[in-house]
Amino acid sequence: MAAKEPTSPYRLIGTRIPYIEGPLKVTGRAEYTDDIKRPGQLIARLLRSPWPHARIRSIDVSKARSMPGVAAVLTGEKYPTQFGVLPITHDETAIAVGKVRYIGDIVAAVAAVDERTADLALQAIVVDYEVLPEHADPRTGTEKVVEPIHTRGLNGTNIQKEVVQHFGDVDAAFAGAHATVRVRGTYAGVTHAFTEPMATIAEATPDGRLTVWSATQVPHYLHRALSEVLGIPMHRIRVIKPEVGGGFGGKSDPLPHEIACAALSIETGRPVKILFDREEVFVTNHGRHPTQNDVRIAVDPEGKILAYDIDALIDGGAWSSFGTVTTYYNGVLSMGPYRVPNFRYRGRRVYTSKPPNGAMRAHGGTNIRYSIEVGLDDLAERLHIDPFDLRERNALPPHTMTVNQFRITSTSFVKCLHAARERSGWDSKFRQLPYGKGVGLGCGFYISGSNSPIHFTPKMPQCTVHLKVDMDGGISVHCMQADIGQGSNTLLAVIVAEVLGVDLDRVHVQRVDSDVSPVDMGSYSSRVTFMMGNAARQAAESLRDQLVRAAARVTGYPPEKLEVGHEKISVRHRPDVSVTYVEALHAAMERSGALLATGAYTSPPMGGDFKGARAGTAPAYSFAAYVAQVDVDVETGIYRVEKVWAAFDCGRALNRLAVEGQIEGSIHMGLGQFMGEAMMYRGARLMNPSLLEYKIPMPQQMPDVECLLVGDDDPEGPFGGKEAGEGPLIATLPAAGNALYDAIGVRFHDLPVTPEKVVRGMEQRRQSGRTWKGVA
Repeated sequence: MAAKEPTSPYRLIGTRIPYIEGPLKVTGRAEYTDDIKRPGQLIARLLRSPWPHARIRSIDVSKARSMPGVAAVLTGEKYPTQFGVLPITHDETAIAVGKVRYIGDIVAAVAAVDERTADLALQAIVVDYEVLPEHADPRTGTEKVVEPIHTRGLNGTNIQKEVVQHFGDVDAAFAGAHATVRVRGTYAGVTHAFTEPMATIAEATPDGRLTVWSATQVPHYLHRALSEVLGIPMHRIRVIKPEVGGGFGGKSDPLPHEIACAALSIETGRPVKILFDREEVFVTNHGRHPTQNDVRIAVDPEGKILAYDIDALIDGGAWSSFGTVTTYYNGVLSMGPYRVPNFRYRGRRVYTSKPPNGAMRAHGGTNIRYSIEVGLDDLAERLHIDPFDLRERNALPPHTMTVNQFRITSTSFVKCLHAARERSGWDSKFRQLPYGKGVGLGCGFYISGSNSPIHFTPKMPQCTVHLKVDMDGGISVHCMQADIGQGSNTLLAVIVAEVLGVDLDRVHVQRVDSDVSPVDMGSYSSRVTFMMGNAARQAAESLRDQLVRAAARVTGYPPEKLEVGHEKISVRHRPDVSVTYVEALHAAMERSGALLATGAYTSPPMGGDFKGARAGTAPAYSFAAYVAQVDVDVETGIYRVEKVWAAFDCGRALNRLAVEGQIEGSIHMGLGQFMGEAMMYRGARLMNPSLLEYKIPMPQQMPDVECLLVGDDDPEGPFGGKEAGEGPLIATLPAAGNALYDAIGVRFHDLPVTPEKVVRGMEQRRQSGRTWKGVA
């Protein structure tokens, strides 16, 4: 159930618009990578390491190469160039070179005429391994180790990245505090569990070009990585992104299999396709990092926050991936939605011989937010302050600067608090429901696009949009932004149609193709709405100006006297004098033929001059306040989140239907991490690499959700909009955790919170002699 929709001053913006590709998807006609078949296409399979850490003494591929139907067998030495999504931490190879670093690391790649032949060829490859020490525990990796996973680890350890930041005087703040709390949080790793597995097709052609179709969130970064590793100039590589069946961050790195597939096509001169099974998706991972954090919070007698002191130990897995960013985000994204005058953070991301961890929805902000929010709830109870009141007293005001120099422009966080409190009936429920039932508050804060680009050279906009319109009146939109199911293609079309005053069906968003799509950095860090939206609006306004000038010539009125209406351009105050959109278009084409327009977006400069100052800076931030209501079976520990009231500030909701869908999906994903999802390891071996054993919440476990979109317009966002793709997840977990405390009087700092942990927690409370709501 959604809150009452406000009246929109726009024709399309702010309304509820179904996805433009929806009819193709629901009828099975949308084209995904697995749907594509090229003439003479070969099938690729990957040989994966059975060892978590081992040196490759030798690989004998002679038998496999000689098998009928096998077109190519590749090992790592052919393409040893290291790559990675961040240029400062290139440590991956397409195929292992010298040693393997986790169970599932790619050892060899085979291309054959069919799946069975490729599988038989893998079985024929003989690898001689020297088994090396397994490094499964990040705690032991912080000291010098025998045979580090990577030589680039800090000072002989397995530490990939260490961040230390200190603003203000944290020790003095704690010394003078009225109350303090300490939360030691432990968080299992979780994975994206998207519907579509990884899939790539590569085709090297006799003209010296290479075309790659891939299920990716970052076509541009893949384009760069292919060029770097394969040694082919970018202009000879074409990257095409078909439809993508979900990503959530798991497809936001250029991945080894994509490069290996391309290398096999170069080797054979034929198209090559690779499609992962689900176990391969799990071991490729790049999911949310297993984390242990230690969070201390100091407050004054009124509950005003005096300081945070945070330490995070982060399990990085085998590769760096986005890890440098992760290490910063686990600290700096704690700097909202509250004012924190003193802040200290140490974060260490440690290589382990497990599948690599990377970016996952609400990357870097989820685990730390849970620890902070349950800590604030603990303090509110001890100070006899309502949790809502404590948050409101600490809320960041708009147009302010945080102690680490985050620029806050718009914030409707206080409005979120008020909406969630009122709609949930908080004042009549909190601490007043019967034993086993409870409500809890959790709040959130997230970036709306990363201010800092990953690649600093060449200098160029973070997003560019091209428009082209010819005599038929259809408007072609080109941009390398990656729609991965979040509705960005629809938003792109809506913005163009809104500015030009045309019907939505005139706007045709073209698929991502590096030959014709201008560069956009991709879908990650909740950047698309803000950056693509601004670029699209600028391009549409440029095209509109061309049409208005043509209409001025036709009507004889100057451009400043004209206004754009629905499918027409009229003289302001003389509506009887107008030309249709098509008439204006044809008049404009008399001089130049087809009309072209370009728009671009570059984030304004921001951040301080200290090391890591750009991490977490964004042109805008989203804010959230959620209330969850839970019902616990106190005999079995099984609990259900019955309802979530989700008050969210995404600025103006540009497509309310899409925003509500993002909030509901985020809540489902957040509850998955809270209730049961976990990458379960025995040592370095993943024990549950399937959707049968990895426990995603079932439909009947999904609560009723009431979306409360209360954001005011952001001054720099397109039509006032901000992100709504990742931020809606964060508040879910602490809202549920604090609701469990209200229900049964037990705080949980170890996620996921399974029924077994609930039963154990209630028993420990009973043994301590502490009653809750009159129950021992």
